Amino acid sequence: MKRLPIIFFLLLAFTLSSHADDRPNIVVVLCDDLGWGDIQNYGHPHIKTPRLMQMAAEGIQFSSFYSAAPVCSPSRVGLLTGRSPNRAGIYDWIPEASADKPVANSRQLVHLRKEEFTIAQMLKDAGYATCLSGKWHCNAMFNSDKQAQPHDNGFDHWFATQNNASPSHENPVNFVRNGTPVGKKLEGFSCTIVAEEAMNWLTSHQARSPEQPFFLYVAYHEPHEPVASPPEMVKRYEDGPASNHDEAQYFANVENLDAATGMLIDHIDKLGYKEDTLIIFTSDNGPETLNRYKSAKRSYGVSGPLRGMKLHTHEAGFRVAGIMRWPAQIKPGQKSDTSVSSLDFLPTFAGLADAEIPDDLTLDGTNFLPAINGGPLPREEPLLWVYFNSYNGSEHVPTVAMRDENMKVRATLQGMKQTNQLDKANLEAIQSATLGDFEIYDLSKDLAEENPLPTEGSPLPEKMKRLYGELLSDSHIWPAVKKAKNQ
Repeated sequence: MKRLPIIFFLLLAFTLSSHADDRPNIVVVLCDDLGWGDIQNYGHPHIKTPRLMQMAAEGIQFSSFYSAAPVCSPSRVGLLTGRSPNRAGIYDWIPEASADKPVANSRQLVHLRKEEFTIAQMLKDAGYATCLSGKWHCNAMFNSDKQAQPHDNGFDHWFATQNNASPSHENPVNFVRNGTPVGKKLEGFSCTIVAEEAMNWLTSHQARSPEQPFFLYVAYHEPHEPVASPPEMVKRYEDGPASNHDEAQYFANVENLDAATGMLIDHIDKLGYKEDTLIIFTSDNGPETLNRYKSAKRSYGVSGPLRGMKLHTHEAGFRVAGIMRWPAQIKPGQKSDTSVSSLDFLPTFAGLADAEIPDDLTLDGTNFLPAINGGPLPREEPLLWVYFNSYNGSEHVPTVAMRDENMKVRATLQGMKQTNQLDKANLEAIQSATLGDFEIYDLSKDLAEENPLPTEGSPLPEKMKRLYGELLSDSHIWPAVKKAKNQ
């Protein structure tokens, strides 16, 4: 995919002053495993999300919003870098490891390396204050000097966990603040705790540097398992539409993250930042469901009319909620079917912040500003997803997917087995695999991907082959590490 020069972003950005105090603040709220159909905005019949409904009424709601991957770690890395996560070597979720407790193969080495260019580092260099609150999941050795940590990737302040809140969303004990474990001091539910940390940081930031713009990355653990929700919310669903206690817990979990988001938005507005703050609400991937994850009793996510779920390369794997509010620039009450991706965040924020992007950096996203008031979003290249460990119902083979305007293409990588890693041990097998079994869908007429179109005569398979080959040649390759003796 072609590198886009910085002047492209500056020209597409609105007429913004180059002075720091005139640049917008930027807030990204990211959920974990929230399905496209899990909130009231996208048609869930029972879950109430009044604050997200209000956010959409004050801004724009996208029906074709995409994450960078159908699973957590690569999705987060793609969001932060504006590049396919494969370029950074993040191919699947990252298990927690340590120097004395390695995991199989080379997965203990996996992390968002310090040399990767991130949104946080870019904005920090441009004069923004930066804060992460919530789930990190971008390294195996969390809070260790063996690998880069959030502060190495551009965050001034960070309050995070490696992966899930533990032992559950209620009273989590595994948060770390700027390198210091918090321990058993936290009470309440994770999304509220995460929002409150962000609010406290924002209050102190305003007192310290009232004219300095900020970037706030708020990453909830909800509604990923292990699910735990406020009893009063659970009871409302248990006494009403939920079929059982566990489903009521899930419904309440989504409502609780809605409440936390509303609390955060209210605080932003109270501090006087409302007009000049772009807030984006989205999810890292599609929903987990009982169809795959029966040991997790509270995974009641839904994907609405979309086919698939988390780990799939059908639409439900990575088509997610996308809501934006920015009163100074976004007209209220809009709905759009323009395709926007979390890969677009970095190039867009670069334009808004007058920030510099390295000349030799290959980006896979584009500036989404033309779409925020209902316009089209031209792309030089289609969106591409390559997931070597995909799971699509009865199909357990590596797959590649592409969205080119209204057309969706899927293909399998033939001649290789599923893997969660690209390293020197399996490089040859992956390089020799070929794309085949192409499926083409017109999403404007077939949102559920039920009626594949003829592939003969279509230029799309060849376009996918070219893009896949270019991405594979630029994907990071980890060293081969033998399986740990204790595995």
